[in-house]
Amino acid sequence: MKVSRDQMQANRQRILDAAGERFREKGFEAVSVSEVMKAAGLTHGGFYGHFSSKDDLIAETLSHLADQSLQRRPASLDAYVDDYLSPRHRDNPGHGCATAALASDARRQSGEGRTVMSDAVASQIARFTDALSTHDSAEDARREAIGTWSAMVGALILARSVEDEALSDEILTSTKDWIRQGRSQG
Repeated sequence: MKVSRDQMQANRQRILDAAGERFREKGFEAVSVSEVMKAAGLTHGGFYGHFSSKDDLIAETLSHLADQSLQRRPASLDAYVDDYLSPRHRDNPGHGCATAALASDARRQSGEGRTVMSDAVASQIARFTDALSTHDSAEDARREAIGTWSAMVGALILARSVEDEALSDEILTSTKDWIRQGRSQG
């Protein structure tokens, strides 16, 4: 039975959504194509109608996640920091930041996957730089954007890696406070 173009697009979207969630939860290597297809409610055989390889799926998923992230526009940088460095975000990696979940894995991927991750990081830094455009210079805004984004991603990774919930919460709260303190002095 032939599948319509609209159904093919819907199926592809389901695959990318399922892959995005699974990859963020477990990493690229721990997730099989079969697992992604099953989570999408599709058969393994249909995979190659959408992607040429798992590497292609990884690159397309990273691009999909980056697009989703850029579509979410917080009311303010402070609101974004609060949401990002929250226990809710920490506790839901499958629906959270792809950079925090996958950056260390992306460095081991093919050129295309690395390029997509690199472009996503650059886009996020540009987004933060724009939000910090009240600085005296574009260079100062960019420096603060890089530092802020790096601190946020690092804090989320560390908060997820410790077993002590009090320490995890402290990492999130202290990083939020540190970012705000730096912004008030800038």
